[in-house]
Amino acid sequence: MAKNYNGMAVGVFELDNLVACFVALDAAAKAANVTIQSVERNRLKSGACVKMRGSVSDVNAAMEVALEAAKPLGQVVSHTVIASPAPDTETALAMTVNK
Repeated sequence: MAKNYNGMAVGVFELDNLVACFVALDAAAKAANVTIQSVERNRLKSGACVKMRGSVSDVNAAMEVALEAAKPLGQVVSHTVIASPAPDTETALAMTVNK
Protein backbone atom coordinates (compact mmCIF):
# COMPACT_ATOMS: atom_id res chain seq x y z
CA MET A 1 0.00 0.00 0.00
CA ALA A 2 1.43 3.38 -1.00
CA LYS A 3 1.79 6.04 1.65
CA ASN A 4 -0.07 9.32 1.13
CA TYR A 5 2.56 12.05 0.79
CA ASN A 6 0.11 14.83 -0.11
CA GLY A 7 1.08 18.12 1.49
CA MET A 8 4.61 16.97 2.24
CA ALA A 9 7.78 18.50 0.85
CA VAL A 10 9.99 16.29 -1.29
CA GLY A 11 13.77 16.27 -1.34
CA VAL A 12 15.53 14.54 -4.20
CA PHE A 13 19.22 13.92 -4.57
CA GLU A 14 21.20 11.93 -7.10
CA LEU A 15 24.68 10.63 -6.45
CA ASP A 16 27.12 8.90 -8.75
CA ASN A 17 27.29 5.66 -6.76
CA LEU A 18 24.93 3.50 -4.75
CA VAL A 19 27.12 3.24 -1.65
CA ALA A 20 27.21 7.02 -1.28
CA CYS A 21 23.41 7.07 -1.67
CA PHE A 22 22.89 4.62 1.19
CA VAL A 23 25.28 6.47 3.48
CA ALA A 24 23.60 9.78 2.60
CA LEU A 25 20.03 8.53 3.06
CA ASP A 26 20.95 6.94 6.39
CA ALA A 27 22.41 10.23 7.59
CA ALA A 28 19.33 12.11 6.35
CA ALA A 29 16.91 9.75 8.09
CA LYS A 30 18.83 10.09 11.36
CA ALA A 31 19.15 13.88 11.14
CA ALA A 32 15.51 14.87 10.70
CA ASN A 33 11.96 13.56 10.68
CA VAL A 34 11.87 12.41 7.06
CA THR A 35 10.66 9.26 5.35
CA ILE A 36 12.67 7.75 2.52
CA GLN A 37 10.13 7.40 -0.27
CA SER A 38 12.32 5.60 -2.77
CA VAL A 39 15.80 4.77 -4.00
CA GLU A 40 15.97 4.47 -7.76
CA ARG A 41 19.07 2.98 -9.28
CA ASN A 42 20.35 4.44 -12.52
CA ARG A 43 20.34 1.45 -14.86
CA LEU A 44 22.98 2.95 -17.17
CA LYS A 45 25.42 4.05 -14.47
CA SER A 46 26.31 3.05 -10.92
CA GLY A 47 24.49 5.94 -9.23
CA ALA A 48 21.05 6.33 -7.75
CA CYS A 49 18.38 8.88 -6.94
CA VAL A 50 16.82 9.18 -3.47
CA LYS A 51 13.45 10.78 -2.67
CA MET A 52 12.63 11.75 0.89
CA ARG A 53 9.47 13.30 2.31
CA GLY A 54 8.61 15.42 5.33
CA SER A 55 8.05 19.01 6.39
CA VAL A 56 9.98 21.67 4.47
CA SER A 57 12.28 22.32 7.43
CA ASP A 58 12.94 18.62 8.01
CA VAL A 59 13.61 17.93 4.33
CA ASN A 60 15.97 20.91 4.09
CA ALA A 61 17.86 19.79 7.20
CA ALA A 62 18.02 16.19 6.00
CA MET A 63 19.23 17.28 2.54
CA GLU A 64 22.06 19.32 4.03
CA VAL A 65 23.23 16.39 6.15
CA ALA A 66 22.85 13.89 3.30
CA LEU A 67 24.95 15.90 0.88
CA GLU A 68 27.66 16.46 3.49
CA ALA A 69 27.75 12.73 4.31
CA ALA A 70 28.07 11.87 0.61
CA LYS A 71 31.05 14.17 -0.08
CA PRO A 72 33.85 11.76 0.85
CA LEU A 73 32.23 8.87 -1.03
CA GLY A 74 30.99 10.24 -4.33
CA GLN A 75 29.85 13.09 -6.49
CA VAL A 76 26.52 14.85 -6.15
CA VAL A 77 24.91 14.78 -9.59
CA SER A 78 21.92 16.94 -8.63
CA HIS A 79 19.66 17.82 -5.72
CA THR A 80 16.54 19.86 -4.99
CA VAL A 81 13.76 20.41 -2.49
CA ILE A 82 10.19 21.03 -3.65
CA ALA A 83 8.29 22.60 -0.77
CA SER A 84 4.80 21.91 -2.04
CA PRO A 85 4.62 19.60 -5.07
CA ALA A 86 1.69 20.21 -7.43
CA PRO A 87 -0.77 17.34 -7.94
CA ASP A 88 0.72 16.57 -11.37
CA THR A 89 4.19 16.52 -9.84
CA GLU A 90 2.98 14.06 -7.20
CA THR A 91 1.68 11.83 -10.00
CA ALA A 92 5.02 11.97 -11.80
CA LEU A 93 6.94 11.27 -8.58
CA ALA A 94 4.75 8.25 -7.85
CA MET A 95 5.23 6.92 -11.39
CA THR A 96 8.99 6.64 -10.89
CA VAL A 97 8.88 4.66 -7.64
CA ASN A 98 10.13 1.09 -8.16
CA LYS A 99 11.09 1.76 -11.77
